[in-house]
Amino acid sequence: MRYAAIDIGSNAVRLLIADITENNTSVSFKKNTLVRVPLRLGDDAFLDHSLSERKSTDLLKTMVAFRNLMDVYKVADYMAFATSAMREAKNGSEIADQIKTSANIDLEIINGQKEAKIIYSSHIEQNIDKSKNYLYIDVGGGSTELSLFSGGELWASKSFNIGTIRMLDNQDTEESWNDMRDFLRENTRPFKVISGIGTGGNINKLYKMADEKDKAPLSFGKLKSLYNYLTSFSLKDRINVLGLNQDRADVIIPACEIYMTVMKVANIKNMYVPTVGLVDGIIQTLIEKNFSKES
Repeated sequence: MRYAAIDIGSNAVRLLIADITENNTSVSFKKNTLVRVPLRLGDDAFLDHSLSERKSTDLLKTMVAFRNLMDVYKVADYMAFATSAMREAKNGSEIADQIKTSANIDLEIINGQKEAKIIYSSHIEQNIDKSKNYLYIDVGGGSTELSLFSGGELWASKSFNIGTIRMLDNQDTEESWNDMRDFLRENTRPFKVISGIGTGGNINKLYKMADEKDKAPLSFGKLKSLYNYLTSFSLKDRINVLGLNQDRADVIIPACEIYMTVMKVANIKNMYVPTVGLVDGIIQTLIEKNFSKES
């Protein structure tokens, strides 16, 4: 049996098709196919607060292609979510209706709180010590989701309009940054030691570049060194010399700045990077939805 997850983000659109396996009382999934299309919807959404005809057409074509792939792979169930860019686009709901008509895909535009909930439903916490304190840090193109856990329980969670595409387009505001700093200071004050859990395409790439062994955490010092290393190259050389994808080479710099700011304000010295994202959380949500029905 196969499930599919669609994530329409500000930088890229993703389709994950996963194989579902039942083992006695547990259900797990293995990634079968992952397709990533760098549409950069945020460039329109954050500057013009509307998706242009060109971006809308590209998104519709992508969704039709995703529908065809899901049909060929005989996907039993799916969920499709759109995040920050579609939230801010005035024609977001209209485009979602067009996707339903053209691709027969039910698309839900979700808020930051739900986005964060889906991401940490990917069961990252299974591999960590529940007695400790953790701050989930998910950095996307249009928003940053922060969720603080203590003793395995959610302590505080909030979404901020700070993201990599938004920063590149100079659409982040000092008010948003101050709001995020205030949230961090207020909610992390009671805890002496907090570890970070970083999710998102950029931190996954940074972790790979750091070449840490045995799922070791990424230290603040190592992240800062990576930032200094990356900024020593021009955008062109980050693509041609370092081999970064064109749509990763620019956003990775503001991503570093967001993660470093959060770690510094929250006094986080180490961050675990489980290399999961929204699509992993969607698959897990589908498993819980379908198998809880059966039980």
